[in-house]
Amino acid sequence: MNAAGRKGRKSGRGVLRLLIVLIVVLLLALVALVAWYLLAGRVPAPPPGPGPEPERPSAQPASCPDVQVVSIPGTWESSAIDDPFNPGANPASLMLNISRPLQAQFGGQRAEVYTVPYVAQFSNPVALPPDGQMSYNKSRGEGTARASEAMSAMHANCPLTTFVLMGFSQGAVIAGDLASAIGAGTGPVPADLVLGVGLIADGRREPGTAQIVGAPVAGVGAELSLGGLKVPGMTMTGPRPGGFGTLGDRVVDICAPSDGICDAPANAFNPVNFLGSLARIGEYINNPVHAMYNSFVVDQNGTTATQWMTNWAAEKVRSAPTPAHE
Repeated sequence: MNAAGRKGRKSGRGVLRLLIVLIVVLLLALVALVAWYLLAGRVPAPPPGPGPEPERPSAQPASCPDVQVVSIPGTWESSAIDDPFNPGANPASLMLNISRPLQAQFGGQRAEVYTVPYVAQFSNPVALPPDGQMSYNKSRGEGTARASEAMSAMHANCPLTTFVLMGFSQGAVIAGDLASAIGAGTGPVPADLVLGVGLIADGRREPGTAQIVGAPVAGVGAELSLGGLKVPGMTMTGPRPGGFGTLGDRVVDICAPSDGICDAPANAFNPVNFLGSLARIGEYINNPVHAMYNSFVVDQNGTTATQWMTNWAAEKVRSAPTPAHE
């Protein structure tokens, strides 16, 4: 074989080795990507709904509260091992500005204030190295399960107890999702026992599905704005099918203008809206209102978002039925 032939054969073997290396690298990358998605977690399935509702008794145990107030903190404002009756994982948690005044106003017999303990994290899906936090999908799933279990257990033991459900940010997404399930008849408690649902900075906020408190905003929740976006551990789930169903007239919603969690541009991925959506990024960066709801004023009397929500919840408790006790 002449020199040209030998050179051509070596060149062919080199190309083949390169192709094999590229295929192996691609397969490893694919395996890593699949593992990344599986470890980060997918959107959790909703907890199972209640079975057939038995006939309610005329009285319930003396240990039962008249009302259970379920408070769900936002991202980085809770812990899976926090005390649900005296939470201290984050002393600056926004929801403490609502739950603590309610505890001070009402004794435990009238209203049990239960703060849902869950990991409340939101891992950066593209952080290298990984930031070590739980993914949004898993955190949200844990919060949903914990809240649902608490309400289900209360209803099983105290069938005449009524409920007030509230949440902020990630907690508002969880509370809103539970309210949507309850309003559709598939949630942890019957809809007629829910006195009201209060949402602050709901990431799935959809105009027209709840009573607006404060100035209306033009945008939508980030999960609607980015609907369809799926990266490991972070799935933007879009609007809630059916809104809040039969609970629609009992849901109140607070969203500050320029809060990118609840006032994001609609259909941000639509090429027609791209420039407008891009222009709002600077608006969000320069206006960190998401962390300022304790001072965000919602009415002409100077009432802040947390004060308004406290007053609203307190009125729900005051006007709640008083079941007979055994």
